[in-house]
Amino acid sequence: MEHKELKINDDAPNFNVDAYHQGEIKRINLNEYKGKWVVLFFYPADFTFVCPTELGSLADNYEQFKQLGVEIMSVSTDTVFVHKAWQDSSETIKKITYPMLADPTGKLCRAYGTYIEDEGLSLRGTFIIDPEGKVKAYELHDNSIGRNSEELLRKIKAAKFVYENGNNNVCPANWQPGKETLKPGLDLVGKI
Repeated sequence: MEHKELKINDDAPNFNVDAYHQGEIKRINLNEYKGKWVVLFFYPADFTFVCPTELGSLADNYEQFKQLGVEIMSVSTDTVFVHKAWQDSSETIKKITYPMLADPTGKLCRAYGTYIEDEGLSLRGTFIIDPEGKVKAYELHDNSIGRNSEELLRKIKAAKFVYENGNNNVCPANWQPGKETLKPGLDLVGKI
């Protein structure tokens, strides 16, 4: 995997990595998820302070993600054995049923632009990938700032709405399903 700066609507870099998932070590290839929405959730490291709050929140909301046809995959530079040890020792992490990807070489983190070379860790990065394998949204955080899984759900709902209804319907700030969308066009000129 070669590092390049990702842009919105780029093809998400494929990967083939080990993951700890439902008590087993498995190989995960992103190409096998074509046709589904995917969230890659990069975080610095297991056995830390902010990370379990984020991963636990994702676990608490995982059923909602699955109902939307979304697969969550968390990613850190830890090995699958460290992921297993963390699940074995933490009640919060025990709740996780989504794949925990291992990136001990940093290749996957580099491909998505989250790798901190001086630390060998990842920034907090969230990538929403559509069923065609295109990056539809991403955000990077300083590692001291935790993310909100409910806002991530809202973003996915908006991305799915636009994907399913075409770009003639766009979602304004704070949009929720059932709320009014906007239809861009010449009729908006002068109304701003």
